[in-house]
Amino acid sequence: MEPFRHTLKDQTPLYVFVAVLFLMGVVFGALMVNALTLEQQQDLSRYLGDFFISVNEGGESFQPLTYWEVAALHLKWLGLIWLLGLSVIGLPGILILDFLKGVLIGFTVGCLVGQFTWKGLLFALVSIAPHNLVVIPALLIASVAAVSFSLGIIRSRVLLNRKGTAARPFLSYTGLTVAMALVLMAVSSFETWVTPVMMTWVTPLIAQNSL
Repeated sequence: MEPFRHTLKDQTPLYVFVAVLFLMGVVFGALMVNALTLEQQQDLSRYLGDFFISVNEGGESFQPLTYWEVAALHLKWLGLIWLLGLSVIGLPGILILDFLKGVLIGFTVGCLVGQFTWKGLLFALVSIAPHNLVVIPALLIASVAAVSFSLGIIRSRVLLNRKGTAARPFLSYTGLTVAMALVLMAVSSFETWVTPVMMTWVTPLIAQNSL
């Protein structure tokens, strides 16, 4: 327990940096909505309106992803972070992924709120927020581990010119990534079977305005 506390204390600046980077992505994504042209906004509004009507009526165009499709999306993102953490040149890529994740969420929520105001926010709270309350921390923890591992390689091999084995840090890094993978697989079940049901609770409010 004590080593874990020391590790957490040492990595606190990294956690803060990665979290701020993600939040900057969210803000940037939300601001991107305002940059859309009038035609793009109309197309987006039409698409969202058709989507909500389809969800409300149980149309064929609303086909929730299967469990393995949802899990694969999260695991691919996690796997890419893990791979980038294995090399020094992959360090900027990890930070870019965290920023892009924030942009995607910010843009999605911004579109919903921009088009449907409080109803869009309510839909975002039931369709986007619940599983991301677990997914985002899991990915940020994996990102910090990846950045820390990559920085460890730089310090030991490049700056200090040490030739010690990297087996123990690698196993620790990989073990944490596997743990986050299990977390993501668990939350994928919620996203697969619970989130679509919650979406159908809210869509009637929005679909009425889209008819």
